[in-house]
Amino acid sequence: MNGALLLIPFLLIRFGLLSIWNKEGLKRAAYFAPLIGMEKTAYWVYQISNTLFFVYLFFLEIETDSNWFYAGLAIYGLGILLCTASVSAFAKPAQNGISMKGLYRISRNPMYVAYFVYFLGCVLLTRSLLLLAVLIVFQISAHWIILSEERWCIRKFGVEYRTYMNEVRRYL
Repeated sequence: MNGALLLIPFLLIRFGLLSIWNKEGLKRAAYFAPLIGMEKTAYWVYQISNTLFFVYLFFLEIETDSNWFYAGLAIYGLGILLCTASVSAFAKPAQNGISMKGLYRISRNPMYVAYFVYFLGCVLLTRSLLLLAVLIVFQISAHWIILSEERWCIRKFGVEYRTYMNEVRRYL
C-alpha cells in the first residue's frame, strides 16, 4: 500500500475539520508570526522539509511484514487522535483569542506535538530512515517557528499569554 495514503487523515483533520469547525481558525493556523534572524532560515527549512515529507511518502510503501508495523500503527493512531483533539481545541479559542482548552491545558503547542507523533507513525509504518531524517529536520525547524509565535503572542496578548506560558509547558 502506498505511503501517501497515510496523509489522508492528516489533511482531512488539518484542513477539512478545522474549516468546518471554524473558518477563522483555518486562517489563524495558516498564519506565520513575523520572523527575525535565524527564524527566517528555519521557516524555509520548515517549508522544504514539510514538502519533502509529503512528496517522499508517494514513493514509499507501508511495510506490514514486521513488528514495526504494529508500533507504527499505534503511534500513527495516537497521532490521529492528538491531531483531532488539538485542532478541535484550536478551533474554539477563549474570548481573548488564546486557545487554552483541551490539549492546550497540557501543551502550548499540541498541534506541533500531534504532527510529530503522527509523522513518526508514518516513519515507522514505512520504515524509512530518510523520512526519519526529514522529520527530525522538520521538528527542529518547527521549534524556531514556535519561538517566533510565542514572541508574537506575547506582543498580542500581553500578560495573559505570559501567565499562560508560566502555567503550561511549551511541548509536554
